[in-house]
Amino acid sequence: MQLHSVEGNTQKLDGGSMFGNCPRVLWERWAPADDKHRIDLACRSLLVRDKDRTILLETGIGAFFEPKLRERYGVQESDHVLLASLAALGVTPEQVDVVVLSHLHFDHAGGLLRAWAQTNGALELAFPNAAYVVGREAWDRAQHPHPRDRASFIPGLCELLEGTGRLELVDAECSATLGPAFSFSYSQGHTPGLMLTRVDSPRGPVTFMGDLIPGVPWVHLPITMGYDRYPELLIEEKQTMLERVVAEDGWAFFTHDPAVAAAKINRDERGKFGAGESLAQLAWDA
Repeated sequence: MQLHSVEGNTQKLDGGSMFGNCPRVLWERWAPADDKHRIDLACRSLLVRDKDRTILLETGIGAFFEPKLRERYGVQESDHVLLASLAALGVTPEQVDVVVLSHLHFDHAGGLLRAWAQTNGALELAFPNAAYVVGREAWDRAQHPHPRDRASFIPGLCELLEGTGRLELVDAECSATLGPAFSFSYSQGHTPGLMLTRVDSPRGPVTFMGDLIPGVPWVHLPITMGYDRYPELLIEEKQTMLERVVAEDGWAFFTHDPAVAAAKINRDERGKFGAGESLAQLAWDA
């Protein structure tokens, strides 16, 4: 099994929204803001080559937005960066066998689509041969969004995925598509049914943290996002997850941290969680 972090399109988003009720004087130590009060964010995926299969955990925001919306949401590149990053690893879109999605917010699922400049705004899947694995509850949320997060979903995407005939909706610990080396846990604090994928790799378990823990600053238990549905519940879920990662000496994989792709988690004498050994890029060839 080979694992590689894969960079996608980057964003600049409002720092206050990303750090919820954390004061700016504190969060700006971790994430300096620009003159529009925005911080740098990655949209990182995890590529897993498992024997003869090529599996992609998430696709980032991609480049599907029209220019006006790309500016509104702070997407920095007009090209589909994820596809270029995959090409650098010798992977074409046609070679991706499975795409796993934690949820269907556009900054995690937009990369499923070809770039706006190539399609003139038509929705076309970028990975034509892939099967798609999505949590059932997250799928239901995308189909029936709440007014609070309606704008976070891509109209027409669910229909495209369903139309492939290769969509698996899961609500259990494992997936028939992926097999036993991949397992799931679920979270409700950010969005209903957020699905967190754990990869049982030869170098230890790697958990894709999604929006439960977007990056290193959010490892600190009290830090949540303004986008989170139930911040107090999210903190409890985060504690349970971090305790598991520490107990199994695993790795946390971060999708939005601009500098750290993966890290070990430690706990100090006061019980405070923090990032230990960190990797700017994850590149495991065995």
